[in-house]
Formats: sequence, structure tokens, C-alpha cells
Amino acid sequence: MSNLTAVMSSSSDEAAVIDLESALPPTSPAVSLRAPSLWGIFASTFLTVFMAELGDKTQLATLLMSAESQAPWVVFAGAGSALVVTSCLGVLLGQWLAKWLSPRVLERAAGISLLAIALWLTWDVVRLSGGLN
Repeated sequence: MSNLTAVMSSSSDEAAVIDLESALPPTSPAVSLRAPSLWGIFASTFLTVFMAELGDKTQLATLLMSAESQAPWVVFAGAGSALVVTSCLGVLLGQWLAKWLSPRVLERAAGISLLAIALWLTWDVVRLSGGLN
């Protein structure tokens, strides 16, 4: 007998045992019902932020500040502190929004926001390049 069973009582005093796993639709072996581990969450967050920040304007600005100031560790401390504070704001805002909205709604809102920003930037580039006179 499997792990998921239920005992149901009928109108008579007999009890019936039902195998719940056989009542559920089959799932693929790749689907896991376990929550992701803390290390998995950490690793995916680290990689996502790390890849997003590589070569962006913030990294270029810190590169220039470090070269101009001749105080790379002070620039590192300032840039690192700024990233920690902005990340903290993002986490707190995300936690607050998660209380009111489902993850699916948050994902769609983020996707729509990023799409709107991309369209706005594309429109700006086309307009400034003289494409739409």
C-alpha cells in the first residue's frame, strides 16, 4: 500500500481504505512537490543578479569611479552598500506584495513592466535616430 491513504466511514459502521495516490493523475518524474532548498534559492538569486549586473551601467560607473578616485576599496564599499540597500528594498517590497498578490500575478506584472520599458526605450531610440520624422 502507498504512503497516501485515507480512511472513510460509510453509512454502516464499516471503514473503507482508499489509496489517494491512485486517485491522483500521474506526474512526470521531473516534477517535485518539495519546496526548493535555501541553497537553491540562494544560488538562483546569486546567479540571476550576478548575470544581470555584469556589464551594466552601474558596473561601468563603479569602474570609472574607482579609476578616478584612486580609492578602489572605498568605491567598493559604497557600491556594495548601495546594492545591499536596493536589494533589501526589493526584498521587502516583494514580501509585502506577496501578501496581497499571487506569484503568478507578480510574474505577469513584472513581465508587462519590463515589456513596457523595452517598448518605451525602443520608441525613444527610433524617435531620436530620426526614424519617425
